[in-house]
Amino acid sequence: MIEVVLPNDANPLGNILGGKVMHLIDIAGAIAAHRHCRSLVVTASVDNLDFIHPIRVGQLIVLRSRITRAFHTSMEAEVKVFLEDYLTGERRQTSSAFVTYVALDSAGKPKEVPPLVPRTVKEKRRYREALERRRLRLSMAARAHRRYFEPEQL
Repeated sequence: MIEVVLPNDANPLGNILGGKVMHLIDIAGAIAAHRHCRSLVVTASVDNLDFIHPIRVGQLIVLRSRITRAFHTSMEAEVKVFLEDYLTGERRQTSSAFVTYVALDSAGKPKEVPPLVPRTVKEKRRYREALERRRLRLSMAARAHRRYFEPEQL
């Protein structure tokens, strides 16, 4: 995906709003997930997101997404964000995130997704790393659930 950063997308410093970047990351990742499973998907989680370089009004924001692993009903998408100066062609990565999506059937219930078959050495590495990230996400989610939803000790 590519968009030009316009003044209504920016903060008073002339940089794209972080929330706008997050919105575009979610859309780019969802498109990759839709295309993989040919189904409706919902966002289940987003890993850490750091903003390394600002993207200024007038520059292009470029997002590249790919599915790194498919599980039973969920998929992990890696989304990389770049700024591009359309006058010079300079491109620089500004952030990245891993987003988990769940596929839904017509009744809105989770449905099985097709497997992802990694082919290249890089794809196989991302595939292995995705399992470790998933384990960490599930562990963190369980801790958060206990912290927020279990009764407190008196």
